[in-house]
Amino acid sequence: MRPFALSYARPAVTPSTAAPYTYDAARQLNVLPDGRPATSSRAVLLATGTTASTAGSKTHFDD
Repeated sequence: MRPFALSYARPAVTPSTAAPYTYDAARQLNVLPDGRPATSSRAVLLATGTTASTAGSKTHFDD
């Protein structure tokens, strides 16, 4: 029996550009090369864009 998800899974694509930040597991956030949080850089925020979940507002009437 083949799991349903494997029928539609796609291979991961390696990005062609490098992100200007790295993940710091100890601090649990993305940091710039100088150690500042990546969110403190306006250029990084503009270049990477943002995402927001709307799942709560679509599933709960009181959100």
